[in-house]
Amino acid sequence: QKVIKPEQASSAVKNINYAPNQTLYITNIPSSKIQKDDLRRTLYILFSTYGPVLDVVALRTTKMRGQAHIAFRDIETATMAMRELQGFELLGMEMKIQFAKTKSDVIAKLDGTYRMPTHAASTAGAVTITELQQSIFNAPPSTASLPPKPPGTLRPPGDSITDGAKSPNASISGRKREREEENEAEEDSEGDVSMDEDSDDE
Repeated sequence: QKVIKPEQASSAVKNINYAPNQTLYITNIPSSKIQKDDLRRTLYILFSTYGPVLDVVALRTTKMRGQAHIAFRDIETATMAMRELQGFELLGMEMKIQFAKTKSDVIAKLDGTYRMPTHAASTAGAVTITELQQSIFNAPPSTASLPPKPPGTLRPPGDSITDGAKSPNASISGRKREREEENEAEEDSEGDVSMDEDSDDE
């Protein structure tokens, strides 16, 4: 039996040929030697000579370092660019180009197949509705009358009184207003006096 070493297995996985599509996956890019914006601009200029480039994604994260995705408008242009630039030396390193495994977000948005990414973190924070909550919120409104109030409870302000008696709240609020009006009247008279005194001093 032939034993496959881990290095050979990883290289075999990297060289899988995916179905031709508009997005190219480029590896072996010297991203540490160039700024991200400069790298994107360089890749755009290089690949746009073969046709319209819709998007260039080049990230410098540890997971995506040395990699980029180029989205073309059509498959023919992407195929031609891949053939022509395969092994092209960029800043002293030969680029390795293949078709991307998945469709670029730009292409998916254009053809209407784009789906928002779902993350485990966002789903973990989602509210789950129990069967009890579902039965309560989906139940039809109750037609039963409210239970009678126990004696001695205060009615809320503005509640209609059927027995003709005045509520204690109404009389209390009336007394408060009278006191406030008297205080305001006293303050007004004092204010007038002080103004007169000021005018006399002049």
